[in-house]
Amino acid sequence: MSEQPTVGENRLPVSVLTGFLGSGKTTLLGKLIKHPDMHNTAVVINEFGEIGLDHFLVERADENTILLDSGCLCCTIRGDLINTLRTLIRRRHKAEIPPFDRVVIETTGLADPAPILHTLMTDPVVTATFRLDSVITTVDAVSGPGQLDEHQESVKQAAVADRLLITKADLADDIAGLESRLRTINPAAPIHPVDHGAIEPDRLFGAALYDPATKTADVEHWLAEEAYAAESSHHHHEHGHDPNRHDDHISAFCIAHDEPLDWEKFVDWIEALISVHGFHLLRIKGILNVVGANGPVAVHGVQHIFHPPAMLPDWPSEDRRSRLVLITRDLPQGPIEEMFRAFVETESA
Repeated sequence: MSEQPTVGENRLPVSVLTGFLGSGKTTLLGKLIKHPDMHNTAVVINEFGEIGLDHFLVERADENTILLDSGCLCCTIRGDLINTLRTLIRRRHKAEIPPFDRVVIETTGLADPAPILHTLMTDPVVTATFRLDSVITTVDAVSGPGQLDEHQESVKQAAVADRLLITKADLADDIAGLESRLRTINPAAPIHPVDHGAIEPDRLFGAALYDPATKTADVEHWLAEEAYAAESSHHHHEHGHDPNRHDDHISAFCIAHDEPLDWEKFVDWIEALISVHGFHLLRIKGILNVVGANGPVAVHGVQHIFHPPAMLPDWPSEDRRSRLVLITRDLPQGPIEEMFRAFVETESA
């Protein structure tokens, strides 16, 4: 295996804010950009008019970029997200806009977040400057259960999240059922009830593998395999199958392997899995013990797109197992694990 770069670290963190129509993204974003910890943030939104930030305007820098009174930049996506981010990079480098140290991208309510995540994981110009930090999904405490029933996009938004926010919690009599349902869809993401969009920014960010505060890779926090194992057991024993619920088609589970992996066999398995089931793979994270590698190799994929693997400098603990956590749609653990074993445990020719 060719040596991969270590997890690095001077790239700017990007968070994606998603959630179904009416789930409170506008209110949340309006509160966030007024927080003092957010003044060096660039906010990228799909349509300026629908976000309702006009009263925060101080001046218009150009037709796409404005300066908010909080000190945030606000950009509208006019065309391709890659072009928007590349323009931000270029204008920041030329000092045409104030410096910023974080980007928040807000999606439309009907948006599948996967294409945005693919952009952040694969475009060479974007990935040289930015790193995906967190996916934040808002879920309406009142309308959320019905939206999860009726709209696959809503389930997918919850499944790929690193942070789940239950908005309008003050309007619901009981959110325990919704919390339980979200935990089944996405076992590892922390769930925070939010009242009128108010939440501290530090509860939303810092979900990436690399921890800038400690200058190390926070493997256990990023992978959160215990949450998948616990929820998989609970789901197996407690939940019936209702074909009318989209989230009953979601599986979240962990695969572990004790022996060091042959990198080429692992790649063969991933490529075969993507070829056959790419649409049904919502998110995969993993830490691998690879033959010949000096430390663990981190892998991260969303559907059929994988981030370039990262070679970490050392193991975070004595546990040297390869561990993969997966969230899939209509792909239960058994067949996937059988396919994994068939590839990685075959004898080399």
